[in-house]
Amino acid sequence: MFEWINLAILILSMLLFSILYAFSVMPAIRGEKKGKEIWNECRNLRIAGSVFEGITLISVILWIWFPIEQLNWKIFSKLWMGIVVSLVIFIPGGIIVLKGVIDAGKETLTPSKDTEMYGGIYKYIRHPQTTGEMPMFPAFGLVVNSWFIVLIMSVFILIYVPTIQYFEEKDLVKRFGDSYIEYQKITGAFLPKWKTIKSLFKRKKRK
Repeated sequence: MFEWINLAILILSMLLFSILYAFSVMPAIRGEKKGKEIWNECRNLRIAGSVFEGITLISVILWIWFPIEQLNWKIFSKLWMGIVVSLVIFIPGGIIVLKGVIDAGKETLTPSKDTEMYGGIYKYIRHPQTTGEMPMFPAFGLVVNSWFIVLIMSVFILIYVPTIQYFEEKDLVKRFGDSYIEYQKITGAFLPKWKTIKSLFKRKKRK
């Protein structure tokens, strides 16, 4: 019985995380109707979304001990194999996320109308935190050795990422105007554009 409850919690927490985060990335657009207080509200929504993201991951981990028998499609013969393979994904993904958090600073959790466009890794990709997280979500299915979790997390990412990107970038264009539109043209959303990579190599040669 608990395994079905855990699955329900997993799906519900993913849904709530997505909705809360979607509302949190639109302070400029929503602020036109609600005023300055919306910026603090977006912060609270983002924190609440992070809590449900944590609940999602806890529910995934609980799958190790409470799998649904009919959906318990194992990937590896041993649990440790999945953990080792997942580390290959988690380590680079985590580094990219951490770099994105550091370069975004307080804006990661606290959006502010006074924030300027970011530097650092954001010169090369517009959404480094999402880039790092995308492969990490399905990789949790490797940790718990479950094709079902890999599948459900992959579907979640395929729906969540383009949806959040749409709302967030719409708001960023509202906040930064033409500067952000130009930024979109020269900088890739999740991977560096070829022109960006070429310019990076040119800089290294000059040094």
